[in-house]
Amino acid sequence: MSNNVKGFLAATMAAICYGTNPLGALPLYADGINSYTVVMYRYGLAVLIFAAIMLVRGVSFRIKPGHAIRLALLGTVFALSSMTLFLSFHYMAAGIASTLLFVYPIMTAMLMALLFHEHVTWGSTLSILLALSGVALLYHGGGDGKLNTVGFLLVMFSSLLYAVYIVSVNRWHADIPPLKYTFWVVLFGFIAVYAFSLMAGAPIQMLHTAKDWAFAFLLALLPTVLSLFFMNIAIAKIGSTPSAIMGALEPVTAVIIGVCLFHESLTARLVFGILLILSGVIVIIRQKG
Repeated sequence: MSNNVKGFLAATMAAICYGTNPLGALPLYADGINSYTVVMYRYGLAVLIFAAIMLVRGVSFRIKPGHAIRLALLGTVFALSSMTLFLSFHYMAAGIASTLLFVYPIMTAMLMALLFHEHVTWGSTLSILLALSGVALLYHGGGDGKLNTVGFLLVMFSSLLYAVYIVSVNRWHADIPPLKYTFWVVLFGFIAVYAFSLMAGAPIQMLHTAKDWAFAFLLALLPTVLSLFFMNIAIAKIGSTPSAIMGALEPVTAVIIGVCLFHESLTARLVFGILLILSGVIVIIRQKG
């Protein structure tokens, strides 16, 4: 299997897993759990999952001090991206927030071009335009679909931070196995979220029901452990911009979840939007191939 194939498969898995964020967060919000607590459990349980896997596989936890500083910065950036996205769910529908989040491929391409003089190809531009058009069709806001200024700004900041994270992973070529790399990013992210909660004066609540623990574990496993692990592999194999463009599959995941689990209708508009997104994905895959 070539590096390109591995990279695109990893990017696909990362996007699908990251698209499950609302599936775990919204039920916890409905039970009165605040955003800081939700993200704390998400990262804390993810750290335990990574640690257990590393112990079973005999992977050393040791890293160099210089690596620790960079990983701490990456963890903080990713944690702040998560916090701002989860806070935006209080100001707008999660589907709208997840759709708006997809501006990060554009931000990623712009950062790579401005900071590292990466050439933006016609293929990348066409992929982004097709994917954005498809994502726009997936958003079918109704009466409760109005944009909130605070929520919009939170999502834009989350997108920018996620783009910074993707670019930073791409530019820092550390000789660290993906498993260990992601463990330390999540651990430092957990510390950062705790610090943010202290600064915000938000109490960390206890989870009492098996249902709440199940949703917290889902958040830790899918959009954190698996999504981060696969995204780091994808960036290493195919680069920042293609990995970001593959993120168009995130809102597709949200649509599929809505249709399969919440019995939402699959309209011609949604089908056409999904086809546009898949067309954009095919264009970027063919360009890299």
